[in-house]
This record gives sequence, structure tokens and C-alpha cells, in this order.
Amino acid sequence: MHKTYDTEVAKRFTIYNSLFLDLPFDDIYRTGTLLPILGTACQKGFQNGLTPKEIIHGFFEEMMAGNSKTEQNNLLFKMIQYVERQVVLFDSIEDAAYEKINDLSGKGSIKALIDRADNDHKREALIEKLKSFSVRLTLTAHPTQFYPGSVLGIITDLENAIRSDDIGKINLLLKQLGKTGFINREKPSPYEEAVSLIWFLENVFYQSISDIMIRLLSSLDIPLHTWDNPGLLKIGFWPGGDRDGNPFVTHETTVKVAERLQKWILRCYYRDLRKIKRRLTFKHVEDKVLTIERNIYNTLFEDQAVYTSKEQLLDDLIEVRDSLIQYHNSMFVDVLDQFILKVKIFGLHFAYMDARQDSRKHDSLWEEIFSIQGINWKETEDDQIEQIMGVESLPDLEKFQDDFHIEMLKTFGVIRTVQNSNGEDALHRYIISNCQSRKHLLEVYKLAKLTVGKEEKQLPLDIVPLFETIDDLAEAPGIMTSLYQMPEYRAHLASRGNKQTIMLGFSDGTKDGGYLQANWSILRAKEELTRVSRENDIEVVFFDGRGGPPARGGGNMHNFYASLGEKVENSEIQVTIQGQTISANYGKQASCTYNFEQLLSAGLENHLYSDSENNLDEKQRALIEELSSVAYESYKDFKSHPKFVPYLEHVTPLKYFGMTNIGSRPLKRGKGGGLKFEDLRAIPFVGSWAQMKQNIPGFYGVGTAIDKLESEGRIDEVRKLYKNSLFFRALLGNSMQSLNKCFYPATAYLKDNEAYGQFWEIMYAEYHKSIDKLKLVSEMDELMGDNQVSKKSIAIREKIVLPLITIQQYAIQTMLETGQNSELLQKLILRSMFGIINAARNAA
Repeated sequence: MHKTYDTEVAKRFTIYNSLFLDLPFDDIYRTGTLLPILGTACQKGFQNGLTPKEIIHGFFEEMMAGNSKTEQNNLLFKMIQYVERQVVLFDSIEDAAYEKINDLSGKGSIKALIDRADNDHKREALIEKLKSFSVRLTLTAHPTQFYPGSVLGIITDLENAIRSDDIGKINLLLKQLGKTGFINREKPSPYEEAVSLIWFLENVFYQSISDIMIRLLSSLDIPLHTWDNPGLLKIGFWPGGDRDGNPFVTHETTVKVAERLQKWILRCYYRDLRKIKRRLTFKHVEDKVLTIERNIYNTLFEDQAVYTSKEQLLDDLIEVRDSLIQYHNSMFVDVLDQFILKVKIFGLHFAYMDARQDSRKHDSLWEEIFSIQGINWKETEDDQIEQIMGVESLPDLEKFQDDFHIEMLKTFGVIRTVQNSNGEDALHRYIISNCQSRKHLLEVYKLAKLTVGKEEKQLPLDIVPLFETIDDLAEAPGIMTSLYQMPEYRAHLASRGNKQTIMLGFSDGTKDGGYLQANWSILRAKEELTRVSRENDIEVVFFDGRGGPPARGGGNMHNFYASLGEKVENSEIQVTIQGQTISANYGKQASCTYNFEQLLSAGLENHLYSDSENNLDEKQRALIEELSSVAYESYKDFKSHPKFVPYLEHVTPLKYFGMTNIGSRPLKRGKGGGLKFEDLRAIPFVGSWAQMKQNIPGFYGVGTAIDKLESEGRIDEVRKLYKNSLFFRALLGNSMQSLNKCFYPATAYLKDNEAYGQFWEIMYAEYHKSIDKLKLVSEMDELMGDNQVSKKSIAIREKIVLPLITIQQYAIQTMLETGQNSELLQKLILRSMFGIINAARNAA
């Protein structure tokens, strides 16, 4: 496959890249001619131990000795712009070759799964599991996508032109790219973020999910009209509902986004129905189809909500179906059945919105509630819970002094509004970030009972805790056990089908405990939460808060879900995807279908083929525990280094994430001026290490942990674990990806820095140790030696952005050495960020 990659991607990039030189823009030829020279200077300079400052100054002296400082700096900015467009071209070429460099019918595909099940006489078991299984991808508004919508549109068109080798069109689109800005002039609003993600729902997921479902059911000889698990593949949606630390999301935003989602699914239905109408031209049928079309049109364009539930639309469609069978020998009923299945899948909601807020905000709200009522908090948590559960009504809104608390209560108020208009599926969960106690769940449960469920016997809302830190993950099983045994909450769960969703935070877990410990803690938490839930006759569903890179739970997720074993409940796979992960892995129908099938197959195979590779024995568990513990201590020591937070604040581009205008969320949770580690959001935290090409959260402690066991003569134990455990192999494989995206020579100048030299040496030593020990354990000559296509892609992307990395570090080095934060240097750092992030595709 890597030979195909060379032909279809690497060589095409070389050819099409030359088109940039002929673009009719000022200085484009000069910039494009000098850029390879700078790229070579960077490669050779770092090999020879030069600093970024020496490389840039040497380039100026050799190529621009007679030019002014202004002209030299202008060239750097033009080179940044040039490289940004090279990255777009490479993205488009890679996307155009997607079907050729990925085996769409190979391992992990629906076809391969069904073939394997048939060979092993497990078709019936597969069908039975499909009846209750579900994969839910939740699109989040977390800002990791630096391309504005206009550039995403060009990428799509460019990909199509490359597929057909249309040189003329490619040339024209590259001209357009040269004139199109890559930076949002203003931060998008939460609603604008939602609109941009709805584009993917309409243009990608609507088709891909339907296609997978239809192919799957047809391959298993299951009639579409008999299928009663339309939620097998779902899309969750956080924009407009996720309030965790985002002060710009309001209850009005929630309603507007819900309305937009409904309008856009009806638009999809309307377009499909117009095509179906061309086939259903028979007596007793045509008039009914015309009525449905008119009803959808009136709902869409005339503000006449004819259909207020999906059941009403389905009833009308079933009537058409019955007429086709009765009067026309079922002609074209298969076409209608496909459309009916889409309506069952997407309803009037299109995607499943979630509400989310930080537990500390609920604490603060309850403090004001009790203050208004003249009640003081009691001392113990049990007494406080008794106080909360004893509240029978909330004060009127006008009695609250804190505007944010008023907004929080209004948010609860609109949940029922959205459910009434779009169906309960539209917004049926409330997620509690930073959940640390039973009280945190019950605070939200009681607020919901007094608002959403005020007029009803049963609360139409699931309360979902999000456990994030290492300590919170350890406490989670005890917290949930006490809730399961609480009569009122147990009754609530009974009304919700005895199902409890629990969210686990990979991103903040890694930030808190380091790579190995976070992933191991989450697996153990899942096992213990599964155990206590089963003991209490509750079906637990795990919702994984993952980011794009391995440091945030990303990387190759499919192997993780295939490796969880029998001790982890496997009724559903739920995971967040965001920013670059959406556009890179789910941005096109081919990639969306491929990755959705991989996740679906991973979950189903874990159920059908539970073997020793998926289930850790006690000896393996003890070994992973030991490795994780050593890695955790190593990471904790590093994190507690007095230069850790100052380095993030004053050396890395952390503070510039807030200036990028890519998302509406603030850089950190707290409002205070000083930087506190616990307030740092995972995206800028991981993204800053990625900008520095150091990727600490993706590997730190791994090398030290393996090294300790090797020193005890136990390296063969680790090798055996790597060979026999899919979980451990996937874990180390993703860490290899993080290491392959590192480039420590770019920051080697820091070893001579008086303030940060020792700190840099510590991380550099762990970097080298991790590479050596991972090669030792995997018995490979190079990292990712078993995944040559990804390795090649990373290598080309890193080569493209090497000039940007050098320019950014040149600016950082100059600022550190002079102590002057000039506007020019800050702008160089900021402008370099975009290309570095976009090239990585899963860097934050």
C-alpha cells in the first residue's frame, strides 16, 4: 500500500506543487524559488546543530544580503502563506487518493465483518448484536480546525479536480487559493460554529450513515422496513449546548441551533422526496407523495409546522408504502423503504444535542439558591445532598443577582422546548464536567426535576457525569454505586430504561496523569464501573471524550475499541470528534464511511470474538499497572518542575491560541489573570507542545517505565505483553505516532537558556529514551515500521512545514534572548501556528 501512496500522493504533490510557481501573484516566483532553499537550509542547519536564529540569519546573508530588514521579514510572511497553501494542496491530493491508499473492503469494513461472521457461523449472533448496538459520534465545537469555510470549500473542489487530473481546474483553484484569506478576522459565534458543523451533517453524514445501514442490512438479507434499531449509527452535537466554560453559549443559542438542525434535515428530506416523486407516479400513490412534499415545504418555507414529530411523517410514508403494495405489486417500494429508513434514523432532530456545564458552576448556583431562601450549607456532603433533595421549588428568576445563574436556569428551561419541537432525541442528556462527587450529579438531577420535569412524573433527561482526573476516575465506581442504591435516583434510572451513560475524559486525564496512566486508569474505571453497574442491574454506556492526537485519546481508536475485553460493557461506542478529526477522518463520504465502519466493526468484533488478545490476564494487568505507575511518577515529577507552567506560559505559543479566532471558547476556564495548571484547557495544552514539536502528553514517562523493567532484566515480559495484548499494542502504537511528530532539534537552542536549559534537557532525555525503548519492545528498526503509509504521510507533512517550525522558533528564540515581545515577532509566531496545526491534522 505504501508504494501506491508514493505514486498517488507523494509524486503527485511534487508535480502539482510546481504549479504554484506559475501563479500570477506578486513575488510568487521569487517566494516559491527561495522556499526550497530555506527548506534545505533548515534541514542541513539542524543536522549541523545550528539554532533557528542562525539558520534564518544565514539564509538572509546568503540570499538577501542587499535587502532591508523589512523586505527580509516580508519574505518570511510570504513563505508562511506559501507553505499554508502547500498544506492545502497536500490535503487535497491525499483525500483524492483515499480509496486507493485505504482498503475500503478490507479489515474493519462491513463486508469483511460479515464474511468473517459467515465463515465462523456467527451470522445470527451478529444480527442479534446489531439489534441493540450503537455507535454515536459526537461533533464538538472545540476549535482545532484552522481552515475557514471558504478554504474548506476550495479543498473539496480541489480534491475533485485532482481525482480527474484536471490540470486547468487545479491551476484555477490554486489561483483562488492564493487570493483567499486563511484567517478568520473575527472569532465565530457559537451559532456560527454550529452552522459550520451542520455542513458536515448535510453533505457527508446524511449520505454515509444511510449508505452503511442500507448495505449492512441488505448484505444480511434483512428487509429495511422491518429493522427496529435505526439508532445503530448516530451523530451527537455539542455546538449550541456545550456551556462548559464558554460564556458565549446561551439558551437562545440552544434553541436557534435546534431550529437550524430541524430545518436542515427537512431540506435533506425535501430533496430526496423530489427524486422519489419522479418514480411514484401511480394512482393512489402520487397524490399522497405530493401531500407529503407540500407538508415538508410548508414546514420549511412557510413557517407552518405541519410535521411536529417524526411519527407523523412516518405515518404518511407508511400509507404510501401500503398503497404501493396493495395497488402496484410493490413497485419501487425498495426506493421508498430507503427513504423511510433515513427518516427513522434522523427524525426531526438530525443530530443528538447535549447540554454540558462544569460542576463548579452548579455549586455556585445552589449557593445562591440557598442564600435567597435564607439557608446555610451544612458541613458534610450527605447533609448537603439532603438539603438539595429537600428543595421543592426554585426562587423566581428576578430574585437572582448573578446573571450567569439566571442563564443557567433558562438553559434548563429550554430543554423541554427543544424536545417538544424536535423530539426527545434532540436534547436528552445533561453532562457534568469535572464531576467529583455524588452531590455533583444530584445537584443537576434536582435542578432538572424542578425545571425540565416540573410538569411530569418522569424526568425526560439523562444525567451524565464526566470523570476526568486520575483521582476522579478512581472514585467514580464508588460514586455511581451510592447513586444506584439511592431510591429516588434508582427510580429515575428505571424510567430511563435502567441505562446510565458515563463520560470519561481522555484529554484532561492525560493532562493530569500522563499518557500511560490516563489510558490505564480509564480502562480500569470502565471495568469497575461495568462491574458495579451489572451488580445493580444497570446497563452502563461509556461516552469517551477524545481529541484528535494520541495525547488526547485519538490516534488509532479502532484498535482500542476492539481490545476492551469482556470486563467492559459493550452495548455502545460513544466518542467525541472535533475540528481536524472531523474534516480529516469524516470530511468526505469515502473517509466517513471507512472510519464509521471501522468503529462499528471494532465494537462488534469485540463482542463476537472475545479472545486472549482482547482480555488481559492477571499477569498482564499487573505488568501494565507497574508500567503505568512508573510512568505516572515520572510525569508527576516533570509536571511539578518549577519551570513547567512558566515554560508553557512564556516559551510555548500557548497564549497565542486565544488570538487565533478559530473558536468562541476562552483559552482557560478560570477568570483570574495568572495561569493555573488546573484551569488550562486540554486543546491549548496539547496544542502548545505540538507547536514546539515536543508532544510531551503523548509519550512522557513511557521510556522511563520500560527502562526500569529492562534494568530489572524483564524486557521480555514487556515484549510478550506488546505481542499478545491488542490494548497495549494500540497504546504504544499511538505513542509512536506522537514521537514521530516530534522534532527536538528545532528547540535545541533552549539547552543553553539559563532559565529553561535544564528543563529542556529533561524532556529531551525522555524523548530519546522513549524512542529507544519502544523500538526495543516492538522489535522494529523504526517507529511505526508496521504502518508505512501513516509514517510516510507524517514525514512529508513535517518536511512541508519545517520552514514554518523554524520561523516560529526563530521568533520565540529572539524574544527569549532579547526580552522584547515585538509585534512583528508575535505575528510571526501566530501566523506560523496555522500551517503547523493544519499539516498535522490531529495536533490539538
